[in-house]
Amino acid sequence: MKKIILLALLFSLNINAQVFEKVYDKIFKYATVYVAGDMREAYETQYPDYFIRTNPDDLYDIPDVVDETIYHPFDYRIGIGIRKLARFDYEIKQNYIDGSENLIGLSAPTAAVRGLEYLFHYEKERERGEEFDNTRFFIRHTGKYHIIKVESRKQGNVDFQYQSAEARLRLPIGRKFSISAGVIARSHQKAYGYNPIEIWLNELQILEDQNGNPILDQDGNIIEYPLNSWWTLGYLYNYTDEFTKYTNVDTGEEFYDWIWKNPNGEIVAYGDRDFRDRIYGSLMNRFNQEQWGMLDPFMEVAPIVGFDFYHYRPKFWLHAYANWILPYHEYIEGNVDFSYLHRNSWGKGGHNNLLDGEQWSDYQGGIIAGWKISKTLGIFIEGEYIKFWDSEIMNSSVGLNFRL
Repeated sequence: MKKIILLALLFSLNINAQVFEKVYDKIFKYATVYVAGDMREAYETQYPDYFIRTNPDDLYDIPDVVDETIYHPFDYRIGIGIRKLARFDYEIKQNYIDGSENLIGLSAPTAAVRGLEYLFHYEKERERGEEFDNTRFFIRHTGKYHIIKVESRKQGNVDFQYQSAEARLRLPIGRKFSISAGVIARSHQKAYGYNPIEIWLNELQILEDQNGNPILDQDGNIIEYPLNSWWTLGYLYNYTDEFTKYTNVDTGEEFYDWIWKNPNGEIVAYGDRDFRDRIYGSLMNRFNQEQWGMLDPFMEVAPIVGFDFYHYRPKFWLHAYANWILPYHEYIEGNVDFSYLHRNSWGKGGHNNLLDGEQWSDYQGGIIAGWKISKTLGIFIEGEYIKFWDSEIMNSSVGLNFRL
């Protein structure tokens, strides 16, 4: 009986070892775990900034000169991750990985090899005294006739956050070219195309008489006027204005304007124009940030098609790829009225509920080419263009190499 139990145990261990080996080969073999970072000198202004602090009791007393220059601590980046990503033949094999690499395989529809690829990366970054968290999670499985990909990315220093999941059918045409088609779901935190302050300033109300009936002008049109006058934005943030008379001591000429004070009672502007030019812009940005922060994240689904062409020889290579997200977007999360679909549905009086929304196309494409003309002379060109919602990103480089 003991022999039977021992044999069963050995058999079980052997099976488990085989299973572990298969899992390791499929998931972890050729993967790289890394911890890396860098440290940089912080940004410094070219010249120091100073301002004058005057004596409030005597404007003509000797003022104090105050150094207002911002001195940032050193910038740094430290990251940790694990990745298993295949390189295309033209990509240079690096001796080490630090997590800042931008591999073509993360953008091209078709991977360099079939099978499972992934990247899990987290980093902490400080830039100009502000600290950010950056993450990127990427999983893709490429087969002969399918592509499945899940991606999540957050770039804190540019306030970019993006998630997507897609599934495509893939059709190889020869050994170098393939096309694919499927569906993609994308989420975005930012309300692209939605400008809260513009909408707030365009809200209207109808002038009514004592009986609640609209008052008409001489031409029989309903009289409308702004519900939110521009200056009431200052009141919203506890700024106050005082009607003030100014007198020219030389000519005796008099004029009137509004002196504006901040919530602490300090004078910040000596007239409406001054307030509009120097203070109002920051209040508009503050209002927008607060209103955007009240919205839930958006998620939309749309069809996607793409192609991939890859040719490589030691003396010449060409890799071209493109993705087209077709203009048939359907929002499944978030308030659709504030989505990119309704970016042009707002105007005077608020949202036009009669509009169905305006569809759009998003694109991503790239090309990498290199030509070694001779042993000493070579040229290369690289470029990528991305257009998602209102965001456009373009990177390109071209060069000539001459080896002595």
